Amino acid sequence: MVRSSAKDSPEIEINVHSTPPQGHPPSYDPDSPQSEEWIPWFVPLVFIINVALFIMSMYINNCPSHSRSCIGVQFLQRFAFENIHENPLLGPATATLLKMGALDANKVIQEGQRWRIFTCMWLHAGIFHIFANMLSLLGVGIRLEQEFGFLRIGLLYIVSGLGGSLLSSLFLRKTVSVGASGALFGLLGAMLSELLTNWTIYANKLSALTTLILMVLINLMVGILPHVDNFAHIGGFITGFFLGFILLARPQFDWIVPPGYYGHPMKPQYKFYQYIYLGLSIIALFVMTLVSLKQVFSICRGVPNCTWCVLSNKTIKDIPS
Repeated sequence: MVRSSAKDSPEIEINVHSTPPQGHPPSYDPDSPQSEEWIPWFVPLVFIINVALFIMSMYINNCPSHSRSCIGVQFLQRFAFENIHENPLLGPATATLLKMGALDANKVIQEGQRWRIFTCMWLHAGIFHIFANMLSLLGVGIRLEQEFGFLRIGLLYIVSGLGGSLLSSLFLRKTVSVGASGALFGLLGAMLSELLTNWTIYANKLSALTTLILMVLINLMVGILPHVDNFAHIGGFITGFFLGFILLARPQFDWIVPPGYYGHPMKPQYKFYQYIYLGLSIIALFVMTLVSLKQVFSICRGVPNCTWCVLSNKTIKDIPS
């Protein structure tokens, strides 16, 4: 997720995170009887939509119409990038992103534009930003959709993106945020919970767990850098983590006749611990969503006593529109 100064500064920041490795950790057994590959179409469609919207944002921005210092104007004409001082990521102006649906907590809360919580996850601040996010999307999303299908991965992607936007709205009040990073972190969180809930089908469990934890920590540590919206990353990751227990649990297989004998050799069934994970995750998601919505849209307007936030801890009424 990228965030920029809403009105006072045109600066746009990007969280450049490492591209997660494709598919599952190496200890996953793809030849398991539970493996079933779907033909992925949702993730490629998301890729196309994101790229198309970025091109549209550059067309709407039309840099030469309001600036004489555009980058690549002779070759790109109205698709030329904003000056590097306006947008170092080679993209449109902040005003254009706001026009197209970037996340601005003031507009969401004061003006009731709640649709921005959804639209911001489809926009990108620049060519470098969209390249990093789409590379991560294809690297992780394609393999997940092949294993679990478009319905579960599509729901996981969108709800995780909404969770990231909600947390960002809750803590960041003076910024404009765009990007699919919240949804992408949701995929990472789901990969971790999928490993935990399907523990028995992994050959080298500790190796797989260590790989995923390191992957997540590296990506989250990048978000500690100044002016990076790590709240969207954390919100998306937590949402995806709990959704993984709900959507990605696989039935485990038990022998009901010894190998080599006639009959049905295996019976799929869910384990008791999987039901525990499922119940706790449903409760956690319900409580998190309820509390977040209440905080964002209630009279108190967020978290007034947050002293560790990136920006000021003023309430929304103290921030000029």
